[in-house]
Order: sequence, then structure tokens, then C-alpha cells
Amino acid sequence: MPFIKSTIINTEPVNIYYEDLGKGKPLVFIHGWPLSGAMWEYQVTELTGKGFRCVTYDRRGFGRSDKPYSGYDYDTMAGDLKTLLDELDLEDVTLIGFSMGGGEIAKYFKHYGDAHIAKVVLVSSVLPYMLQTEDNPDGVPQAIFDDIAKGIKDDRPAFMENFAKIFFGVATANPPVSDAFLANNLARVMEASPIATLECVNAFASTDFREDVVKINVPTLIIHGDGDKIVPIKATGERSAELIKDASFIIYPDAAHGLWYTEKEQLNKDIFGFVSQ
Repeated sequence: MPFIKSTIINTEPVNIYYEDLGKGKPLVFIHGWPLSGAMWEYQVTELTGKGFRCVTYDRRGFGRSDKPYSGYDYDTMAGDLKTLLDELDLEDVTLIGFSMGGGEIAKYFKHYGDAHIAKVVLVSSVLPYMLQTEDNPDGVPQAIFDDIAKGIKDDRPAFMENFAKIFFGVATANPPVSDAFLANNLARVMEASPIATLECVNAFASTDFREDVVKINVPTLIIHGDGDKIVPIKATGERSAELIKDASFIIYPDAAHGLWYTEKEQLNKDIFGFVSQ
């Protein structure tokens, strides 16, 4: 299996699993919490067939990557991303970050500028700041994140099974995902380290990216569903569209957080149109 070794200062070396498929302009996909790079199969299958090189990887602590005790802050995780781009010698890259994956992109631009990067796509992203504070009133209350942490500690499989229903907007009348899909999703989620799962909740909840997103200086496409109950669009997608200078913003009506699957046909069309320009 292909790995790169990330050796970030003050952390132990970590093997990062990746997959590299297709030929053409490189698209690097950064997965969301609590999944792995495997979530992107519906994008990779489509876009490799349209002449793009698609690279996915498992964040440290998730999927088939090493699962260290520490290193789940965004500065370290952005360093893992930089190592991947360096090791694979990628240029003219479009970074595509889903949910917490937007955080690596913001910290990448903070620390490394636009090295290797031509464009950015943010899908249901946590940027620029998730936590509700006095100066971020549309954010998510700390109590919600505390409940998430408690659910993970008490019964991680049961919590994740129920969380997925909100994640994908499952309703009894017209469920947008099958039972088989949800079972497969849970299996992937449970591959993650429980420590990484908890630490990343703290990372995406408490990290303030508002000074970082303004450093994104390449054409950026922001896609968010206005039915997202996990990452509210008002505090995230709308604010990112205001703060990123060269940004286009597409709202998917009524779409839930997991639109990479539930709206995959439209998402693939929008990504293709953007990266083909």
C-alpha cells in the first residue's frame, strides 16, 4: 500500500496512506470527520474518467494511516498535507476539502502560501469559525460539541450511527441514503482511532480560521447546503464567501451536510466546471 512519511517537528513520524489515480491536472481531496479518503469514491470515479489525476489520503488517525496519540491540531495536519504534495511532486493542484478538511486548506495557506496550489474547492466546510462566541453569534454552541464528545466516549458506534442520520439528512418519508450505505459508512467511521476522533472534534470546533482564510489567494469555489444541520451555512459558507477575495459561492437548496454523496451528480458537475476553467 502507498504511504508517505510525515515528519513534522516535535511529533513522531507518521505514515500517511494515499491513493493516486488517473492522469491530468491533479485534484487533491481532503476528507471530513469522522471518515477517510474512501469517502471520495463517487468523485474520483467520475473525475478520473474526465481526464484528472485524483489523489486522496487518510488524515493521521483515520483510515489506513498511522494512529498516533497526538498531532491532531490543524498546524500539524496542514504539515501532513504539505508533505504529501512535496513527496508526490504535485503542481497546479486544486485542493478539495470537505467539512473539517477545509481547515487544513486554511492553515496550509497560512504557513505555506500558495505553493503547489492553483485553485481551492470548499465543500460543506467548517471555515472560517464553527464555535459560537460573542463575535461569532451564528456559530455552534460549545454544549453541542460537549455532547458529541460525551456520545463518543459513552458508546461510539451508537453515537456515530445516529449522527449519520443528521449528517445525510435521513427522513423516514424519503431517505436519501440506503441502509447498506449507512452500514458501510459506519464501518469506515469505526476504522478511526477513538483518540483522533475526539481530538479532531476539539480541533474543528475551537480553531478560529478567520485570519487564515483571507490568505487564500487563488480562485475558490464554495459549495454548501442550506439544509446543513452539522455545519450551519450562515456561520461558515456565507462568511467564507465574504472573506475569501476570489470566491464563487453555490448554495444547494435543502441539501444536508453529506452532500458529497446525496448531491453527488451536481457536485461532480460543479467541481468539473470549476477545475476545467
